[in-house]
Amino acid sequence: MVRDYDDFIRELLRAGFSQFGGQKDSMVQVIPHTWGDEPPDSAIQWHTGDPGHDPWQWRMRALSERGDIAYAKVFFQKAGFITQEWYPYFLAVRRPHGRSFGEAYACGMMSRAAKRAYDTLRENGALPVHELKAMAGLGREKEEKSAFERAIAELQMGLYITLCGQARKVSRAGEAYGWASNMLCLTEDFWPEEVCERAAALDPEEAAEAIEERVYKLNPGADQKKVRRFING
Repeated sequence: MVRDYDDFIRELLRAGFSQFGGQKDSMVQVIPHTWGDEPPDSAIQWHTGDPGHDPWQWRMRALSERGDIAYAKVFFQKAGFITQEWYPYFLAVRRPHGRSFGEAYACGMMSRAAKRAYDTLRENGALPVHELKAMAGLGREKEEKSAFERAIAELQMGLYITLCGQARKVSRAGEAYGWASNMLCLTEDFWPEEVCERAAALDPEEAAEAIEERVYKLNPGADQKKVRRFING
């Protein structure tokens, strides 16, 4: 039973990975319900700003307070969490044998927009989304904005980039304003080096089997085709 942030962290670390919120195509879901579906007596209440009981706050709390949980669009093009224990398994499946972004791009697996966004992060380090869009030159036209959004999702699903916090826009006077923007960084910059080293040493098929076994343990009735999509991205 998840009643607050501490319960959420405990259950997430136990599970190893989870989709975010009450998604309809859920394979593994630590947070029991989404916004608008909370029972009246539930301790979990979305979008209240309460860091202890609002799951929307838990995303950034996990990133800012811990170093063993990643959060990004990693399942079905939607947000989810993967712990440090299980991240190497997903890396081994989606980036077999330590496949670099350059190798994936050369094989036609990544778009040009994804390359521009990836190269910008590689050259500049972590950036808020609004700055990344401008620096990658993908925010001027409507078509570019759409390409940027697809590229960012593509890079997250491929585990080439991940969220690493939030930042607000800064005026010329140096004052922060507006809503906070998600920060993105390369996966290699987010995790300790041993995470990627462990992933590169894993056999992709054995890693996929380990994840599949874990999914069925957490959700015995999961649909086989959806499980494969959940694992492979």
